[in-house]
Amino acid sequence: MGNTQEKPPGSGGGAGSHRSTAASGANLQNRRDSEKKVVNGTPREKGKQEEQGCSTEDTSYLDAPAGALPPHLARLKNEGNRLFKHGQFGDALEKYTQAIDGCEEAGVDSPEDLCILYSNRAACYLKDGNSSDCIQDCNQALELQPFALKPLLRRAMAYESLERYRKAYVDYKTVLQIDTGVQAAHDSVHRITKMLIEQDGPGWREKLPEIPVVPLSVQQQHREKPISIEQAQARAARAAHEEARRKEAHYTLLKQEGNNLVKNGLFQEAVEKYSECLSIKPDECVLYTNRAVCLLKLKRFEEAKQDCDSALQLDPANKKAFYRRALAFKGLQDYLSASSDLQEVLQLDPNIREAEQELEVVTGLLRQSLMDNAAHTRRV
Repeated sequence: MGNTQEKPPGSGGGAGSHRSTAASGANLQNRRDSEKKVVNGTPREKGKQEEQGCSTEDTSYLDAPAGALPPHLARLKNEGNRLFKHGQFGDALEKYTQAIDGCEEAGVDSPEDLCILYSNRAACYLKDGNSSDCIQDCNQALELQPFALKPLLRRAMAYESLERYRKAYVDYKTVLQIDTGVQAAHDSVHRITKMLIEQDGPGWREKLPEIPVVPLSVQQQHREKPISIEQAQARAARAAHEEARRKEAHYTLLKQEGNNLVKNGLFQEAVEKYSECLSIKPDECVLYTNRAVCLLKLKRFEEAKQDCDSALQLDPANKKAFYRRALAFKGLQDYLSASSDLQEVLQLDPNIREAEQELEVVTGLLRQSLMDNAAHTRRV
């Protein structure tokens, strides 16, 4: 079965051996002929392309300029950046190290570029959990460019991971002098402050190292520095988060003020507070039922009914909305609709005593209304 194989030397000869050799040779020739007919892009052709240095992967990013670094060092930095973005921190660290060593060998005198390389390598150490080496590289970066933001932030994170909270606090506060928009620094200062109070007591500030004053020129330079797309997106996200937090705090305050005004019988003022709340959260059902209470007290029955309608659109089984709408219908002398809403309340919860009592009243008013209408009809 299958192709006849050549017999190994010394296993015999004769006609059978010649036939075997001929068959094997024919098969080999057939393979060669078929390879010649294969179009470009086969594994053989790909192998040739790779041998010649051709690749389908786009490597043009390697040749992107990188500050004042010569091309061969710029390539190392760019490759390190790509590896870092793909989570290959160990490989990225190697590239940055080669670039740093290359700068020394080539006599590159560019503090800014060297600062970036040390800061980038520090980020690799931080990702790999090597906080001590991260701090050393950040120190090197900050010697080259004092008050560089990224090395300060990375050193702060490394100090925090080593539980050196005082030094971490100082670095985070320095970062915020340079850029108040770094949310990670705000969050960390808040977190570390609690730890320092627990650790050092009320006098915790006295035990802190001195916080350096960032020169105004550095702050101005940072503000004027062009930002990347990623930084712009991050800032926009932080701004949106801060705006949402601010709105939530304002909403909570307004709602509490409205509730307090209701307790004090100041219904018109409460209506205004709940209306402000609704401008922030127009889909909050409880605001409509709360405002409806105030409108009922002010005898603005049509508006109260509309608020209850809005609440029931948001929550079709809201007992308070049905009950308060029934009171609004009663005020509008629509006793049949009031009776229907009160029955709906009791169907949802038969134990609401106020609804039972109100239904008796409304039923009496409905009966009297029907009798009055009948008497009027007879007179006419």
